[in-house]
Amino acid sequence: MDIVVFGAGSLGSLVGGLCAREHRVTLVGRDPHVAAVRESGLAVEGTVEFTAHPDARTTVPDRADLALVTVKSFDTPEAGRTLADCKPSITCSLQNGLGNEDTLDTHLDPVLAGTCTYGARLLEPGRVACMGLGEVALGAPDGGHLAAAERAAAALRAAGIETSVTREMPERLWRKLAVNAGINPTTALAGVSNGVLADGPLYEIASEAARETARVAREQDVDLAEREAVAALDSVIAATADNTSSMAEDIQNGRRTEIDAINGAVVERAESSVPVNRTLAALVRAREHAG
Repeated sequence: MDIVVFGAGSLGSLVGGLCAREHRVTLVGRDPHVAAVRESGLAVEGTVEFTAHPDARTTVPDRADLALVTVKSFDTPEAGRTLADCKPSITCSLQNGLGNEDTLDTHLDPVLAGTCTYGARLLEPGRVACMGLGEVALGAPDGGHLAAAERAAAALRAAGIETSVTREMPERLWRKLAVNAGINPTTALAGVSNGVLADGPLYEIASEAARETARVAREQDVDLAEREAVAALDSVIAATADNTSSMAEDIQNGRRTEIDAINGAVVERAESSVPVNRTLAALVRAREHAG
C-alpha cells in the first residue's frame, strides 16, 4: 500500500517509520528533517529501535492509497488543500483537537477520525524517539460505520501497529480532548513535565479543565462522564510522567500552540460556564503574543 504521512514531525515520523517496515511510505515534512531522512534513513530509538528508509520530501507524491494527517491543527486547512493533489483513497486525521476532520472533508473523501497513543519525540533531524508503545483507534467522525476504516486499520496492523475500528470516535475524541485540555496548557504555563501534575494545585487545575470538557461533551450529545474524563487524565499523567507535552515544548521554543483547537474548542462549544478552560486559553494566548 502507498501511504503518505503529511506532517512528518515526531508522531508522524514514528508512525510513518513503523508503516515503512511493511508499506511504501512517503513522509511529507520540512527540511532539515526531511533531508536527513532522505540521505540516511529514519532512525527510531527508545521503546522500539530500527532504521527505516521511507521516501521523504517537502511535497506530496502523485498518488496515495492512505494519507495519515499529523500536522498541527492550525495547519489542517493547508493539509487538506495540498493532499487533494494526490487524491488519497482514504484520509485519516491523527491530530489533536476538534474540527480537523470537518476541515479535511472540505477537500477529501472519505475522512476518518483517529486517535494515537504512541509517545514520540523528535531528537534531531533524522532521529525520532519512541517514548512508549500505544494504539491507534479509527472510525467515522460521526460514529457511523465506514468500510474505509477497516481497510486503513488492516494496513496499520500489517505494519505491527495495534489498531482498532470503533463506532465510538466522538467519545474517544472528546476524551482525548479532556486529557489534552488538562495537561497541555497547565504544563506549558508552569513549565513542568506531565508527572508534576499528579497531585497538588496543578492537578486541581488540570482535573477541573477535564471535568469542564466532559460537561461540554454532554452538551454536544456525546456521552462522556466527568469521572471518566478525570480517570483518562490520571492514566495519561501516570503513563507519560517523564514526558514534556507538545504545548509545553511549543511555548519553550517560541512556537505557535494548538490552544485554539483544544481549550479554545471547549470554550467555543460550551453552553455553560467553563472558567478554567477559558482562563487557560487566555493565558496561553498571552504567552504566545508575548513571545
